[in-house]
Amino acid sequence: MEIKHGKRLEMKQQPEFDLQKRVCSYLRAAYPDVLFMSDTIASLKLTKQQAIRNSQIQKPGFKTPDVIVFEPRGKFAGLFIELKVITPFKLNGELKADKHIQEQAESINKLIERGYHASFQWDFNVIVRLIKWYLKLN
Repeated sequence: MEIKHGKRLEMKQQPEFDLQKRVCSYLRAAYPDVLFMSDTIASLKLTKQQAIRNSQIQKPGFKTPDVIVFEPRGKFAGLFIELKVITPFKLNGELKADKHIQEQAESINKLIERGYHASFQWDFNVIVRLIKWYLKLN
């Protein structure tokens, strides 16, 4: 909570960003030599000018996953994880009919086609198991 001019301002809840921080903290602690980065642009409130500048340097239509591990393992060139706080799938296994999720899925598929391991993930414990599995590949 932040106090400004004697008033309490409630910080906006950002559960996906909180999950992202947990995953990155885990990677730093458990694998200090592993190269990774985390896409932070989605959690920022950009000014109009910043949004324009950002759009000028991004690939149109490509949604960068939240966590990228720059370590080739097994048959994969790297690991990309798109974080969610709840599953992006319906009970029948289909993706939810959300334009943003559909665009993210297209980006994930393009990464898979290029030899990366990429997926949606929404449970911290499952994410940790995925990272451990991936980094143990020869």
